Amino acid sequence: MSTDRLRLGVNIDHVATIRNARGGDHPDPVRAAQIVAEAGGDGITVHLREDRRHIRDDDLLRVQDATGLPLNLEMAATDEMVEIALRHMPHAACIVPERREERTTEGGLDAAGQHNRLAPIVARLTDAGIRVSLFIAPEPRQVEAAMRLGAPVVEFHTGEYAHAQAGNVAEELRRLSDMAALAVKNGIEPHAGHGLTYKNVQPVAAIPQLRELNIGHYLIGEAIFTGLEDAVVRMRRLMDEAR
Repeated sequence: MSTDRLRLGVNIDHVATIRNARGGDHPDPVRAAQIVAEAGGDGITVHLREDRRHIRDDDLLRVQDATGLPLNLEMAATDEMVEIALRHMPHAACIVPERREERTTEGGLDAAGQHNRLAPIVARLTDAGIRVSLFIAPEPRQVEAAMRLGAPVVEFHTGEYAHAQAGNVAEELRRLSDMAALAVKNGIEPHAGHGLTYKNVQPVAAIPQLRELNIGHYLIGEAIFTGLEDAVVRMRRLMDEAR
């Protein structure tokens, strides 16, 4: 396997969203995690939200035990979520902004403005051996804040790129590329995710400094029509072709 291979993390939250719509235990996000592993995914991402709208507490251990893939726990910067992370010891914890009224994470974390709140959280997770990531906008101020906080990883929010009008796509790509380069220059591993699809993933995947893409909603949506294995295999192929 080439060391240049771009990793694909698959967010399985919305398998749980469908399950929770009717209650019960079907469809089971554990089965989704197993399919992702079999289809060539490199990691599983789940977001345990404050309101437990999709992934639930009991899902965490079951998903962790279901595959050998590393688990990336997306979490708000709250004492409750820190304690849960320390109890479950996922491979990685990605700190994201969270507002109960939003449908999904609509923007990056203000790591610069929340330094004093984030510093002890990053320290506790890091000291426990959990790889900390900050989900941030591709902006110099936020990358510099990640540096000050000692976060080893940043995940760039690609929503602005994904939703950009045609004339602005190149500018958004340039921002992502420049910030990925800035992160690497300062010893931070850059990832990216949000709003990525078959149609728009390749220009992002071609940014050489990026080491991982995390994609969820789109793949689960495509899985309804073609199956999850096919969706992951196709995304994996597009990412590999871009490299």
